[in-house]
Amino acid sequence: MEHSTYELTLTTLTYGGEAMGRLPDPLTGAGVRAVFVPFGLPGEKVRVRLTEEKRGFARGELVEILQASAERIQPKCRHFFSLTPSPLPPGEGQGVRGFCGGCHYQHLSYESQLKYKADILRDQLQRIGRIENPPVRQTAASPKAWNYRNHVQFHLTRDGKLGFVNLTHASRSSPERRGENVMAISECHLPESSINELWPQLEFEPGTGIERVSIRAGMDDELMLALESDSPGAPDFEIEAGISVAHVFDEHAVVIAGSDHLTMKILDREFRVSAPSFFQVNTQMAEKMVTYLLNQLPVINSQSIILDVYCGVGLFSAFLAPKCGQLIGVESSESACEDFVINLDEFENVELYEDLAENVLPTLKIKPDIILADPPRTGVEKGALDAIVRMNPKMIAYVSCDPSTLARDAGRLIQNGYKLLDVTPFDLFPQTYHIESISVFENLSR
Repeated sequence: MEHSTYELTLTTLTYGGEAMGRLPDPLTGAGVRAVFVPFGLPGEKVRVRLTEEKRGFARGELVEILQASAERIQPKCRHFFSLTPSPLPPGEGQGVRGFCGGCHYQHLSYESQLKYKADILRDQLQRIGRIENPPVRQTAASPKAWNYRNHVQFHLTRDGKLGFVNLTHASRSSPERRGENVMAISECHLPESSINELWPQLEFEPGTGIERVSIRAGMDDELMLALESDSPGAPDFEIEAGISVAHVFDEHAVVIAGSDHLTMKILDREFRVSAPSFFQVNTQMAEKMVTYLLNQLPVINSQSIILDVYCGVGLFSAFLAPKCGQLIGVESSESACEDFVINLDEFENVELYEDLAENVLPTLKIKPDIILADPPRTGVEKGALDAIVRMNPKMIAYVSCDPSTLARDAGRLIQNGYKLLDVTPFDLFPQTYHIESISVFENLSR
């Protein structure tokens, strides 16, 4: 049965890659409700088909663009959203009404992407954090708008082809049917060139149990292939290319070929990164973030105590340790902790706690001058944030990958006496809605 379509004018680009318009609300019989439409742009008049209806809002899919925005451009990739059927054969691309979920903004110029990301971050801080006039700077641009990713994760189709989740069916996905929602691809313009040379050569037999295939590029185009599954048994796999291969299960890696790690280089400093460990996917932007932090934390001296929460393999710690008296890292990932110890082995003023931040921070009997927090998308757990406030540091630097949880945590910090001095978005993920940022807070009581 064909669902009804509606005409509406889109007014705002929202976090998540959707444009918002408004329609009368039939569920309440009064007022209007927000309608969120992927791949639409502000100012466009469109026809949409509603795919989800809730009290107060709905989601729709774009059926027709009646009046296009002047900002709309032609996407670069054949797998990006299109209103017309794909020219690719079935099973080898997007197919009719299917499209890749890896990018969200290919229909926008890069300059427009940067502007909208700063606007969205500002809006999130205002609406969720209740922060008036948040000091959001212009988005720091990536030197590369394409082919910037040093790490890409693919899913597998039922017949073993590499691809990404097909957004047409994503809302109906389930673990036991995940292969049906994966769209095989024939091109991708986000990975670095060495990754793009490798992935089209990979072939997998159906039924191997491999759920995801990750490829990471390190120094001198060194490559690591990680085969991820929900089973501890390593799959049978053969490859002729001279690369490292590991099977990853439950954040533990078993080497199949080559090394158990590769080397990443940031500002002439080398970092060991194991297969399960997290590392920033945009190398040049990671360098910009490190440089920014070093410039924005002028209170560091030989007596300073710095607490690096969610420290990972030590990306920021390695540059802060030589400038302070004591650096304490907190990280829950076993593999990242092992990498941290090696990456910061030269420093005698460094300690590391391996556990969840909410378990470690309340037990620490220290008074840090600076706390650096780089949490996952869920933000800083409430118990950990309460402990941070009790420690009463002079400054807090918050590295965020999610504006909504940043806004929530920023509001809590301001309520506890901190002033938000600066918010700088860094575009680590061009062509997508993801927004990385660094916020600096000053303690008004110290």
